Amino acid sequence: DWLESTGNGERTITYKLRDWLFSRQRYWGEPFPILHFEDGSRRVLDVHELPLCPPELIDFKPTESGESPLARVPDWVNIVDPKTGKPAKREINTMPQWAGSCWYYLRFCDPENENAAWDKVKESYWLPVDMYVGGVEHAVLHLLYARFWHKVLYDCGLVSTSEPFQTLRNQGLVTAYAYKLPQGGYVAPEEVEEKEGRYFQMGSGIELDAQVEKMSKSKLNGITPDEIVEEYGADSLRLYEMFMGPFDKEKLWNSHAVSGCSRFLKRFYEMIFSEKVSEEESEEALRLGHRLVHGVEKDIENLQLNTAIAKMMEFMNAFTKLPAYPKSVLRMVTQALYPFAPHIAEEAWEHLGGDSEGLTYHPFPEVDTAYLVDEATTYIVQVNGKLRARLNLPKDLEKDEILRLAKEEKKVTKFLEGEIVKVIFIPNKLLNIVVK
Repeated sequence: DWLESTGNGERTITYKLRDWLFSRQRYWGEPFPILHFEDGSRRVLDVHELPLCPPELIDFKPTESGESPLARVPDWVNIVDPKTGKPAKREINTMPQWAGSCWYYLRFCDPENENAAWDKVKESYWLPVDMYVGGVEHAVLHLLYARFWHKVLYDCGLVSTSEPFQTLRNQGLVTAYAYKLPQGGYVAPEEVEEKEGRYFQMGSGIELDAQVEKMSKSKLNGITPDEIVEEYGADSLRLYEMFMGPFDKEKLWNSHAVSGCSRFLKRFYEMIFSEKVSEEESEEALRLGHRLVHGVEKDIENLQLNTAIAKMMEFMNAFTKLPAYPKSVLRMVTQALYPFAPHIAEEAWEHLGGDSEGLTYHPFPEVDTAYLVDEATTYIVQVNGKLRARLNLPKDLEKDEILRLAKEEKKVTKFLEGEIVKVIFIPNKLLNIVVK
């Protein structure tokens, strides 16, 4: 401000955004729909001339001149422009993968449409994307470019939302031990033996340096899912991957630990096919079932998948001590397990007499909050900072629900004359209504 006021300078904005190199000298990619004429002019193909498909090639290697492999097909490159009748050359560079990957989520809304990239009604229904799950590299590359494209499409009136993605969550990296030789190079885990906390190469006896590393082929510490599925089953593998730890934290792979999830699923299977299964319900069984569904549903919404599985294990420990297993509760539990272990859950659902459509199309069970009552807490209700009531309510209620219940309290209502300008809410503790 001082520089401008004294005439010694002026304010300006400098942009770091640079031109984007959007061409590649390779076969894989969309050809640019541009014709080059001998006089140096160019023409962009008309809409009815699209799509422009590349020719079929056997040799995809770069040319010796550094040109795109498309240069090897002169019959495709050199044409007579049907619109002008002039000799022309097609552009031989192709677009990078961003040309397709930056808007695929829009095509997902209407993948069978042959007349347009997407239908506006369907796009308006599906977008924006509620949650995008991807690695950290997505946040600085793919999502940056995808958002840039979406902003352009929005300015052109082709999409209905200004933002493509509402929420981004990064999954934690799965790591594993890598065993390195003193002279360099790595040894596969199956060729390593442990002795008193130290690691040695089988056969040679050379001591190895064991370090937790990102899984990679070069370090020989990758895990083949097929081998785990063959030994424990797909559901056990899925369950273990989600049970390893918090969704967004780095996790150390341990193949032997998959057996714990496998044992849990075997216990679940035995429970479903037990002779103790009964048509009669009990209050304790219903209480356990509704609490489980309530907890699992909340954990799924928060991507706390490991704690959801822990709740199922705790449920089974308590439930299997009951004298009988009500079939209605087992159906609820099966539905709660389905997102984590779909194969065994579908088999259990069929055995329990579930509908023929299967669990994929069956709504998640509704929770009866009456069975959550003893999971209660006392909410302090204040008006303008002064205590007016104490409400004994189930834990984790939403602010709007507690506000509604507070307004029904006579002790509170008489102090609410005027305009409510603010509501201060501390979950499971306090609701302060500010009235003007």
